Amino acid sequence: MRFCVAFFSLSLPWRLALVVGCWLLWALPARAQQPVRVLPPDTTEIAQPDSLRRGFDEERLLNGLKAYTKRKTIVGKATALLFRFTPPREDRAGLDAQLVDRQFARHNFKIVRHINITPLDAFGYNINDVNRQPRNFLEKAGNSLHIKTSRSRVRQVLLFRPGQELDPLDLAESERLLRQTSEILDARVFVNEATTTADSVDIEVITKDVFSISGGFQLRDVDAAIVDLRDINFLGMGHQFRNSYQYGRNLPQSWSYRGSYLVPFRNFLYGQVRVRDEYRNKEQSLSLNRSFYSVNTRYAYALNIDHYNIDATRYPDTLYRPLRFYRQDVWVGRSLHLPSYDLGYENPGRLVVAARAINTRIILSPYPEYRTNTLLYGTLGYTVRRYYKDKYLFGFGRTEDIPTGSIFSFTTGYELNAKQNRHYYGIRAAYAGYSPLRGYLYFNAEFSSYLLRPQNSWQQGQLNTEVLYFTPLYRTGNFQWRHFFWNRSTLGFNRLADEAPLVIDGSRGLRGFNSNQTLRGQSRFILNYEANVFTPLSFLGFRVAAVAFADAAWLSGGGQAVPFSSRPYTGFGLGLRFRNEYTVLRTFQFFLGYYPRGQVSGDGFRIFQSSRSYYGFNDFSIGQPSITTYQ
Repeated sequence: MRFCVAFFSLSLPWRLALVVGCWLLWALPARAQQPVRVLPPDTTEIAQPDSLRRGFDEERLLNGLKAYTKRKTIVGKATALLFRFTPPREDRAGLDAQLVDRQFARHNFKIVRHINITPLDAFGYNINDVNRQPRNFLEKAGNSLHIKTSRSRVRQVLLFRPGQELDPLDLAESERLLRQTSEILDARVFVNEATTTADSVDIEVITKDVFSISGGFQLRDVDAAIVDLRDINFLGMGHQFRNSYQYGRNLPQSWSYRGSYLVPFRNFLYGQVRVRDEYRNKEQSLSLNRSFYSVNTRYAYALNIDHYNIDATRYPDTLYRPLRFYRQDVWVGRSLHLPSYDLGYENPGRLVVAARAINTRIILSPYPEYRTNTLLYGTLGYTVRRYYKDKYLFGFGRTEDIPTGSIFSFTTGYELNAKQNRHYYGIRAAYAGYSPLRGYLYFNAEFSSYLLRPQNSWQQGQLNTEVLYFTPLYRTGNFQWRHFFWNRSTLGFNRLADEAPLVIDGSRGLRGFNSNQTLRGQSRFILNYEANVFTPLSFLGFRVAAVAFADAAWLSGGGQAVPFSSRPYTGFGLGLRFRNEYTVLRTFQFFLGYYPRGQVSGDGFRIFQSSRSYYGFNDFSIGQPSITTYQ
């Protein structure tokens, strides 16, 4: 009894040291009684790699401590108070979905011996069957125009190298990152079990390209056209260039050009140059960027230098006036790996600290609110990121990564300008979960506002919320379908008198709706529903899906924070989605929509097309500190 009182009167580090010391005193004598292995005279014992001994000792220590927690002795009960061995939540839930960061746990700390990379062309190949070959003329002709992704580009994305200890998370993260690159459609990264030994592994990497070259020519008149040319995998190196040239317009400037060139470097650093030369809009930009691309990424940073020469206007004024300014934007972030107090699994949480500075120097300004200013921001956030793999979400059978987890962040900033300095405060919380039996649920809430000193008055506040849910995949014969539900709301508080930037056209409200942006407000509430039916039909390589949607949007102005004072604008429609996973422009959608009120054409019906998915995932990575957009 005195021992118990003395033991629990000690601090936690001393209790921990005492328990481990007792366990070692018990374990070491038992190990010393084992017979000594004598080698023959001509035999040389090969020293085992540190990685194997490290993995064995760690497992032996954890198993010994776990066994002690189950004992009914005093030391056993003390060990149970100090240590937890809770199994990961996904193991208890019995999920059928494949959690990508736990596929290769049995190869932890083994040495990577070789990395074999097999890039496949866009057409006629199967990533799950490397022996499949193109079978017809179209597949062979398409591949002849395409340069496969080089092995050096694939190595840039991999998080492991030969001769290093293998972290199983790096395998799953590398596969996910390969799929997220624009030039690769799908990827498999796995251990070659046939050549695996007790202390080393060979890694197999198989990638399948998209057809990276795309373009278009739209003839508007005899002497007017639009020419587009894009290649997102130039020479197989992952370089991306995009060009759009338009000529023959009856405007003061008879031509326009938009272009960009992006280069990937090692360690996930990207450099990009952008040029835009249009009537009333001329921009030149240079940027270097590295994000928190992986769960274990420790540093992220970016540098942007922009020059703008535009003609600006503000609603409801329609008179354009020249606006000239430069902008320098730099930020850096640090991700901290938090310790785990449960020895059953590693703590997935990360603490992120980031700082950002934006300097805007106005050369010529038509409005008093456009002034030279400097913005300083800082973010402190906590994030947990996990990824699942599934199919038939936004694609048509290819592997898709589903981000889940949680995030909580606080952003503060200070704006220095010639008129009046002010503080900025923003807070965000988000959560997402996924199950093949219940579907996917995402929730996000953000609140932000400026604080004027010394008046202590709040200005330009807003509350944004978002809820996205899609059902599990249902099957009937060769048909599969899902239902999507999406809610977005933006409530403005203490906005400026002439501020009314919110619209409900297109992706910001009712899909296919067109009011020429004459409907504007300060608060908005949107509901979207969509049913996708994936059919077994195909047309010229494009798979076909049937789509039905129903949308509703409430909009308010005049300083009203709640948008439900008037009747909603609604839209209903049917359409077909054609999707080819092997090309850059993968999706073409054609819809017939009906809008009972607010449509510019007046008849309520409209036929429209789109090449983008209406929905998308939000990752749980904390990026550069920024203000919440109000649009």
